[in-house]
Order: sequence, then structure tokens, then C-alpha cells
Amino acid sequence: MISLNEQAYEHLKNLIASQKLSYDKIYSETRLSKELGISRTPFRDAVHRLVQEGYIDIMPSKGFQLHQLSKKDVTETFQIRSALEGYCTIEIAKNISTAKTKTLLSELEIMMQNMEQIMNTSHSIESFIEYDFQFHRKIVNYVENSQFSSIFESYMYRMQRLAALSLAHKNRMEDTCREHTAIFQAMSAGDTNQVYEVTLQHMNTPKGINLEDL
Repeated sequence: MISLNEQAYEHLKNLIASQKLSYDKIYSETRLSKELGISRTPFRDAVHRLVQEGYIDIMPSKGFQLHQLSKKDVTETFQIRSALEGYCTIEIAKNISTAKTKTLLSELEIMMQNMEQIMNTSHSIESFIEYDFQFHRKIVNYVENSQFSSIFESYMYRMQRLAALSLAHKNRMEDTCREHTAIFQAMSAGDTNQVYEVTLQHMNTPKGINLEDL
């Protein structure tokens, strides 16, 4: 059975993800917990957990507010991604002959095909992001390092918000597909130097877009 803390966390996180809370409003923990039918203690625990994950900010003596991304947030997020994914793509390229890597590449290829189909049909940013982060999650999880996976997941909300902002720019979806292809081809060729370069390029391009937007 799911604990009250976890129920409160998932409910509040879903409200934020579905854009049912406003960025220009301060929310009362007491009032919102009553509206949701959740007692204040697990609700408060959920709030503090979401603060740590970058979803919200505490406003002393007032309540909480959705976190507005700063240039520092953008830079740190892409530094984390570059460090994690740069290392992981090199490890994949080093082990190209193993069954594990071949299975991964087959899975990544399917995700790339799904992204290209979305790009050529609905052009839905939301659907594209779903497959986009499946692609990157698979790469990070490949090395089977629980700390890597935990760090990556803790930044997921921030990463998805930034991706949605950059993908709203003209041709960014098409460029993203080309960048994924470059990463995939470099990994498939076992080219550790090239895969590192194209992975960093895939991080630096949207970072530049996000920083310009801010």
C-alpha cells in the first residue's frame, strides 16, 4: 500500500506536471492539503521533497511557489547531463561488441524511429519528449550505476521543462533527431572520441537556446 507521504508527493507532482498550478501564485500548504484531502504532515513532507527536486520554492511564512528556472539552473542541469551522458556514451562505444550493447542499440533505434514519426506527423512536443527521455534514460541506465540513475531522475522535471522550451523553437525537433542519430552512429561505430564530441554538442545546443530565452 502506498504511504500517505508518497500519495501526497505524487498528487502534488502531477498537479505541477499537468500545469494545474500557476507560476505567479503563492500556495498555502494548509489550504491546499485540505483541498486535496491529505493531512498536513505528509503534505509538508511532499513539499520539502519537491523543493529538493527543483519543482518548488518555499516562501517563508507564506507557503510555496513553483520554481522559476534561472540561468544558473540551466547551466548546472546541462553540466550534470554532459558529465553523466558523456561518460555513458563512451562506455557504450567501448563495449560495442557485447550482447548488452547490441540490445541497447536496438531499443534506441526504435525510440529514434518513434521520434521521427512524431516529427513528421503530429509534431507533438509532449509526445516527442516522452521518447526523447526514454532514449537518454536508457543511455544513463546502461552502466548500471544506481547513483547515476538517481541523479538523472532527480533532474527529470527540470530537464523536461527545458526541453519543452527549446523544442518550441523552429526546427529544434528536427535538429534533435539529427543529433540523436549522430550519437547513435558514433556509439555503433565504437568511436569514443566522436561520441563524446557529439554528445556534448547535443547538450550545448539546447543549453544555448534556453539561456537566450531566459
